[in-house]
Amino acid sequence: MKKNIIQKFVLALVLAMMVLPLAAQTDSLSTAAGDMAEELTTAVSQPGLQQVLKTKFIEGNATFMSLVALALVLGLTFCIERIVFLTLSQINTRRFMADLETKVCQGDLDAAREQCRQTRGPVAAICYQGLLRANDSDEERERAMQSYGAVQTARLEKGCSWIKLFIAIAPSLGFLGTVIGMVMAFDQIQQANDFGAATVAAGMKVALITTIFGIIVALILQLFYNYILGRIDRLVDEMEESAITLTDMLKATKAHE
Repeated sequence: MKKNIIQKFVLALVLAMMVLPLAAQTDSLSTAAGDMAEELTTAVSQPGLQQVLKTKFIEGNATFMSLVALALVLGLTFCIERIVFLTLSQINTRRFMADLETKVCQGDLDAAREQCRQTRGPVAAICYQGLLRANDSDEERERAMQSYGAVQTARLEKGCSWIKLFIAIAPSLGFLGTVIGMVMAFDQIQQANDFGAATVAAGMKVALITTIFGIIVALILQLFYNYILGRIDRLVDEMEESAITLTDMLKATKAHE
């Protein structure tokens, strides 16, 4: 009888030892699931970036915020146009000059000119002008190539002044909107006859939103502008190097003759 009681007690103890860890794991899983559900609920309830930007845009002065947004759109339009133009103007200069050198060394200037006509970009245009004056003196040829190079450089930089204008306009509009917004906020405080901290902070927050957006627009356009200037400088260097190479080729051809 005592042995049966002891055996039942031992069996109950073993079962309890097996059930307690499982219960603890179940509680931990339930807690983890609850935490994940809470995090998902919080993430869903929080507004996205688009909604935040829309809210801030509405909170700011609508007139000046619209002008800042217009400056961004117009500035990006000029940036994209310049990037497309510079991309189309870029060629494999090393291969082009190697093919041109082969034709010039063979004395086939007509084929060299045709190659320049069939190739897009300022490098080919500079070389074409030099080949048209292959029989002129070196000074006249170099002067003509320099003059035409200045024209090509001006074409590459066309529209950059507008980008600089929008870079300057965007923060200026933001500052102007901030000043006008603060004046309007102080007018509201005067009319309400309440100079509480909450009232002042709310008015100044709305007024400063235009400045924030104006600075962001200027930074975006400045990045594009610096990239465009880098592309232009690279093309100008290729133009100058190609002009020098062509001049040396024509001099060498005349020397052999």
